[in-house]
Amino acid sequence: MKLTIISGTNRRDSRTLLVAKHVAGLYGAVDGVDVTLVDLQDLPPGLLDPDAYANKPEALTPMVDAVLHADGLVIVTPEYNGSFPGALKLFIDMLPFPQAFDKRPVAFIGIAAGYWGGLRPVEHLQQVFGYRNALQYPERVFCPSAHNSIDEHGAPTVPLAIELLGKQVTGFVDFIRRLKA
Repeated sequence: MKLTIISGTNRRDSRTLLVAKHVAGLYGAVDGVDVTLVDLQDLPPGLLDPDAYANKPEALTPMVDAVLHADGLVIVTPEYNGSFPGALKLFIDMLPFPQAFDKRPVAFIGIAAGYWGGLRPVEHLQQVFGYRNALQYPERVFCPSAHNSIDEHGAPTVPLAIELLGKQVTGFVDFIRRLKA
């Protein structure tokens, strides 16, 4: 099984990337799961060129391929201004329609400095992925107070978040396997 974890911001030294790396390690420890991490810091600068929609930069190809060849996607998103980052929206807009998400399983993890732990960006992403006909795994994980509840390795320190993340990992793998059967 091939999973792609998407770190949903291009911000340097982000907690999102730390969490995405931790999550990649959790999935990578599951027997038979091969994990690819897509870091939006690697987005090519030419994506803001108005012609990029028609002529995508070649440097984007490995990121697109990581999505297209995945059996499932895990989106780790921070909350920026009450939604998900513009870099993530731009990346989504650059992916082929409809094949990037159509009937592809996806799970969500939200992180935020605030109390709700990224609930708003995850719900906004669920609307986008619903529009694109993704198969959404219903067990979402939220990490509130990210500056105090995530350790230096990206692991949550709040018992409930640790429990929910563990359940999401095993449940999402099972979800994908059932869909493939």
